[in-house]
Formats: sequence, structure tokens, C-alpha cells
Amino acid sequence: MFDEYFHQYGFIAIFTGLALAVPLGMIFVSWLLFKITIRPYMPNYVKQSIYECGFEPISGPWNQFNFRYYPVALLFIIFDLEVVFLFPWAVSFGAMSREFGVFILIEVIVFIGILALGWIYALKKNVLNW
Repeated sequence: MFDEYFHQYGFIAIFTGLALAVPLGMIFVSWLLFKITIRPYMPNYVKQSIYECGFEPISGPWNQFNFRYYPVALLFIIFDLEVVFLFPWAVSFGAMSREFGVFILIEVIVFIGILALGWIYALKKNVLNW
């Protein structure tokens, strides 16, 4: 039993070694190809300029980002994850309803209710108004 316990750590050590060896190996091969000049290095103004959808950039590289995008992004992620949790429930609802009855339906209603309270709170705080 004790031997099998440390055997699992061997697998973790192998995966950790591979996780380190593969990216470091790729960096080393890239550096080696650069040193033996298989990969050309010819910088010019066009290659080093900022790319913005094919147009000249409007502002510098450190322009300010509107902070009002963050609450919208967080709300999107929250409700996107809600779908991730609700989809498996909806697929297996028929089988679960036979086993658990109304309890499983009430749990999902409470889950959606908590998220609806968060949505109402965001609307009351005018998070989505610009």
C-alpha cells in the first residue's frame, strides 16, 4: 500500500518533467535555429510598427481602457457559466426527476433565483448604464 502511494508521485514527477522539458526544448530549438541563421532576422520599420487591423494606430501603445467594460465582462462570464451548469442538468432532467422528484427542480430554481438577484442588483446599481 505504501509503495503504491509513492508510485503515484512518480507519475506526477514524470508529467512535471515533460511539462518543463517540452516548452524549454522548443525555446532551445528556436534559439539554436536563430544562431545558425536558418531563421532570417531582418527587422525594418513596418515589421516593428504597431499593428491595428491594418490601419495606422490611433493612439500610443499605452492608451487608457474604459473600466466600464469589466463589469459587463464579469456579468457575461457569470451567465456563461450558468449555462455550463444548467446544460447537463437539462439533458439529464428526465432521469433525475424519476429518482429525486421535485427536489432537483427546486434546486435549479434556487440557483437561477440567486443569479437573478445578482442581475437585479447590477441593474439597480446602474452597472450596465453608460
